[in-house]
Amino acid sequence: MPLKVYEKTAGQSHIEDVYRELGQRLSVSTMTPCPVEFAGAFVKLTAAQSCGKCVPCRIGLLKLGNLIDDVLDGTSVNGSAEETIKLIEELAEHIYLTADCAIGYEAAAVTYTSVKGFSEDFYHHLEHHDCTADTLAPVPCVAGCPAGVDIPGYLALTAAGRFDDAIMLVRKDNPFAAVCSLICEHPCEVHCRRGMVDDPINIRGIKRFAADHALNGTSNDYPLRLFPLESTPSGKTVAVVGGGPAGVSAAFYLTLMGHEVTIYEQGNQLGGMLRYGIPAYRLPRKALDAEIAYLIAHGINVKLNTSVGTDVSLDELRAAYNAVYISIGAHAASKLRIPGEDALGVLSAVELLRKIGDDELPDFSGKSVVVVGGGNVAMDVARTSLRLGARKVTIAYRRRREDMTALRIEIEGAIAEGCELLDLHAPKRVRAQDGSVCALDLQPQMISTIDKNGRALMKDAQVDEVSIACDLVLVAIGQRVESQMFEQAGAETNRDLIAAAHDATLKNMEGVFAGGDCVSGPATAIIAIAAGKVAAHNIDEYLGFDHRIALDVRIPTAFFKSRIRCARSNMKETISTSLHGCFDLVEDGLHAEEASQEASRCLRCDHFGLGALRGGRLTSW
Repeated sequence: MPLKVYEKTAGQSHIEDVYRELGQRLSVSTMTPCPVEFAGAFVKLTAAQSCGKCVPCRIGLLKLGNLIDDVLDGTSVNGSAEETIKLIEELAEHIYLTADCAIGYEAAAVTYTSVKGFSEDFYHHLEHHDCTADTLAPVPCVAGCPAGVDIPGYLALTAAGRFDDAIMLVRKDNPFAAVCSLICEHPCEVHCRRGMVDDPINIRGIKRFAADHALNGTSNDYPLRLFPLESTPSGKTVAVVGGGPAGVSAAFYLTLMGHEVTIYEQGNQLGGMLRYGIPAYRLPRKALDAEIAYLIAHGINVKLNTSVGTDVSLDELRAAYNAVYISIGAHAASKLRIPGEDALGVLSAVELLRKIGDDELPDFSGKSVVVVGGGNVAMDVARTSLRLGARKVTIAYRRRREDMTALRIEIEGAIAEGCELLDLHAPKRVRAQDGSVCALDLQPQMISTIDKNGRALMKDAQVDEVSIACDLVLVAIGQRVESQMFEQAGAETNRDLIAAAHDATLKNMEGVFAGGDCVSGPATAIIAIAAGKVAAHNIDEYLGFDHRIALDVRIPTAFFKSRIRCARSNMKETISTSLHGCFDLVEDGLHAEEASQEASRCLRCDHFGLGALRGGRLTSW
């Protein structure tokens, strides 16, 4: 019988299309699914993949799926919810231990962990015959935004050409509308339901277009339209410690509520890590300064170059103000903890960016630089080094490229500008000559077992070390919070982080709240902004009020649109042929036609589907 060249059949092609559609659907699924229904659907899908060879997979998974269906129907084995749950656990464990391949035992493992992790949901279905899933959750993109911004609303306003209203609507939940249009990591897009059709909407790109064209944006000199203020002063005062995104956001909203707010900032300027952690080629200083000036214009008091703990104590602030909000950032750098890191030329990436934030630009002309790390800060200092004149920049990372925490666009941008990426190489020692760096020794790594979080661990590969000759080593492996002064004042801490509750309150410290990086650890700007929003609401309640932040703006009517597929319009980066000294914005925004088309792709989940069922949007908070 002759052999044949392999060709994909029509059936195989169809199955691949189905898997692709399934992958898209799973990637944009709602953040509040019923865990029981989700586990059952997963088991049934896996059962359809079974080859049928082994009984645990062929029959066991079907039985497991039927048992979960019984739970959804509220049907118990022998009338006992406990017996039903126990039977599901035992069957899942048996399948896991006896199935021949991953199709069976991994499905069983997922079921077992689901029952253990969501036992209350399973029991609730059996005992009360309904689901505990949150039926009041907002639409997916809004649920994916830490600050809860009304995304469908400002997309519709942008599509209608009402850019000023769009930015004002963003500021109802996120004061840094223009800044976030440039640097937000857009977690909202992960959950965009348009991803089921073709690609998620370029939400940040649309916000960038609206910000660039709004009268109260940052690109022109038109008079600013202030956010509506509470007309009656409350007579209450609040001190905010730290002028970063969390602190300024809290101060802005508290001021709108009628409270008198004073920000105490240790640095020369407000902005925190927006100024001292993000280079100007990503966030132009003009845009940042304009946004901060707009927010401060609402009546916020500011005291710069004032360190709490040195110039004024926390106890003094507690005595002078009705409430205190601590929102310091993570400005202390982590150490490599390897021999030789005290040599001249080993610099903290955080310290370098802080100096640049104050317009102190060092000269790296002709120098060879090695950046250690794989996050956004590492990419920032690598690309900044080229702009400071570095001859060669190498990024050394102990894990794989796909394990890097930096955004893909940041990694690709660094490589496009000429940075060399050396992954799977861990720093071992810094070599010095006459006290100054001359080389960095690296130990090649290889991937190993998977940890409990699903991340591949690394181990030393049994090959020779690699030595890279260099003049500077920039360390970008993490940041710490300097919380000692607050710990000494009575604040409870855990591994340098201030131990605040979810409502931002501090144990045994009446009237003191905390949020942002000093509580969560180093995080994104939008997460810090959300922390400021939460703190403002809870501080307002603590002061005895129930003010609401609302905006009277009419959202354009939603119309049913065709389901014609349309590709996503992405923003592009301009790679300059001469980077030395050039800190111009590298990302180009969408042009008018792209922004209009992109905004029109919105499925308006605030009106159709979930929106029709759950009310669509929160008009105030």
